[in-house]
Amino acid sequence: MAINLPTNLLRSFVAIVDAGSMLHAADQVFVTQSALSLQVKRLEDALQQALFVRDGRRLSLTPAGELLLDYARRLLTLHDEAIAAVASGQFSGPIRIGMVQDFAEALLGDVLARFSGLHPESQVYARVAGTAELLSLLARGQLDIVIGYAGAEEPDAASIAAMAWFGKADLLGRDVLPLAVLEKPCRFREAAIAALDATGRPWRIAIETPNLSTLRAAVGAGLGVTCRTALFLPDADPLPAGVLPSLPQVACIIRRGTADDRATRRLLDLARETVAGMQPVL
Repeated sequence: MAINLPTNLLRSFVAIVDAGSMLHAADQVFVTQSALSLQVKRLEDALQQALFVRDGRRLSLTPAGELLLDYARRLLTLHDEAIAAVASGQFSGPIRIGMVQDFAEALLGDVLARFSGLHPESQVYARVAGTAELLSLLARGQLDIVIGYAGAEEPDAASIAAMAWFGKADLLGRDVLPLAVLEKPCRFREAAIAALDATGRPWRIAIETPNLSTLRAAVGAGLGVTCRTALFLPDADPLPAGVLPSLPQVACIIRRGTADDRATRRLLDLARETVAGMQPVL
């Protein structure tokens, strides 16, 4: 059976640690010292772990107590934030989020749906575009959150993914390799062309499109090969390694503008959680 830890017990536990003694903590949580001792015993009984050891009049945390303390602080912070947000109607928006096409399907179907389900009164504006355009809008204060691609060396990368080649294997035997690419500016387009030029492999652009779904259709139809991450065709294997030049890694970045309200922070957390699960860090 799942164990439920009442927040009043966790609050008393944290108060004891912060106050340094049961006596001082009792004044903070407005209970008697004996009642506080009983609360600690209830918490220890529920966890089947000792949380404190006595050293004279001084209380020290056990390893289990040290571990619980971090979780208790986070649980109480989230609990108090939820109460304040619901009571004051913090999630009313509008929140403006921009994302590259690779993430649009998952984020629109998961993150925004979860956020709107939890906070139906919120208002969300979503824009899908290239990273350069989105970052420009963020800098001008026209977006609150941006999810895009950058070089693998970016210090604020949410995840790092490998670029890979996708396409029909029979295209590899052609003297001039047909490419399917997105319109400029496109990090993947530039990486593919640079890799081919570096090895002297002849190429030509067979199809160019501003739309990722059109690019998928073109690659699936055998019109050209392209390079993306595994998100491009999650149900298809990339071309075998070594048949085409190696490609660099790419970083997914999640950046926030000047907005710092609870709603924006919550949407940012949901986006980070989803992106981290979509593209494992290498």
